[in-house]
Amino acid sequence: MVKNLIFDLGNVLISFKPSEYFDKNNYPETIKATILSDIFGSQEWLMLDKGEITTLEAIDSIAKKSSLNKKEIDHIFNLRTDLMFPLDQNVRLLPELKKRGFRLYYLSNFPLDIFDEIKDGYYFFKYFDGGLISAEVKSSKPDDPIYKTLLEKYSLIPGECLFIDDLEINVKTAEAIGMKGLFTHGSLEISKEIEKALAT
Repeated sequence: MVKNLIFDLGNVLISFKPSEYFDKNNYPETIKATILSDIFGSQEWLMLDKGEITTLEAIDSIAKKSSLNKKEIDHIFNLRTDLMFPLDQNVRLLPELKKRGFRLYYLSNFPLDIFDEIKDGYYFFKYFDGGLISAEVKSSKPDDPIYKTLLEKYSLIPGECLFIDDLEINVKTAEAIGMKGLFTHGSLEISKEIEKALAT
């Protein structure tokens, strides 16, 4: 029986789609492609998620390899929270699930500085009983240590947990260590999928 729901944040509760943002703001295609590959697709981006480097170190490192200059890279980094907004239909489920007696947790790949900013700014974090981000524990999904750390920290039994993520590889890791998994495909309306997962 599921007692705990563990949510990914990006594209489950918080929209994070840089490509769409740059399209809406009329960035030229070549510049958009460079930003997506050199910044969001960089090794430095993954290292930020794991808390292995600081934002300033990431910017310096990317600038040495990219056709974008340091000022341009810094500008994109400063846009990170502009790229994010709550997915209201999904966020709305949290207080309802809480009322039904479920304990709610988050498990997400996130740089520490950005997470601190959004956690203070987004009201829905008050519904969580706890959670972990990758930068805190120097481990990121889909590697299993971050999942196991969450389970240990809150004394959760894997078989009593439903893990919800927009990336199938992350869900497969959760299932491999005994949790139920729900792959959302990035859906903006996950209530039916959650109910179906809880019923099986």
